Amino acid sequence: MSNMRLQSLKQFFIVVGIAALFAACADQTPLSPNRQAGNAAQLSAGPGTETGSIFATLRRVTARYHDLDVAKNEGFVLLHECESRPGEGPVGVVYVNFARLLDGDINPELPDALIYEPGPNGLKLAGVEFAVLNTGQPAPQFLGATFQREDEFGVYALHAWVWRNNPDGMFAQTNPKVSCEE
Repeated sequence: MSNMRLQSLKQFFIVVGIAALFAACADQTPLSPNRQAGNAAQLSAGPGTETGSIFATLRRVTARYHDLDVAKNEGFVLLHECESRPGEGPVGVVYVNFARLLDGDINPELPDALIYEPGPNGLKLAGVEFAVLNTGQPAPQFLGATFQREDEFGVYALHAWVWRNNPDGMFAQTNPKVSCEE
């Protein structure tokens, strides 16, 4: 098995272990000052924020992540090689920032993960992902879109395709325009 594959598996098991630990403690301890265990995730944006301005914010704060080295230097690590979900379609290459994931907030200024599409010139930023640990609470919502359960990672997650058009919708879990072929 390659070193990259072993590192990805190690990171996956770390995420699962952390998720299990938080799930076991969810009734006793809040996950962050802004979110009590069992409550829906909090949107860390001001009142009256419109969808368009949220997407403008997402593009503004993630523009620097077109350079993958910048993302890595800011704590994003490879979670999943190019993912294509059977029966659903392609997602892309996912890099996650564990500190952001574990804070329990849904913050357009600080997305939890970045989604890249492989291409002939390397990885190209396609979207972002928001995620909160699944501690048994109902699925949170963001801008009217409901997060989907990702049991393999112990989270609820929502993709926002802010850099790659998606005919299935801005918040679709997969994107038929993304390819795992280089």
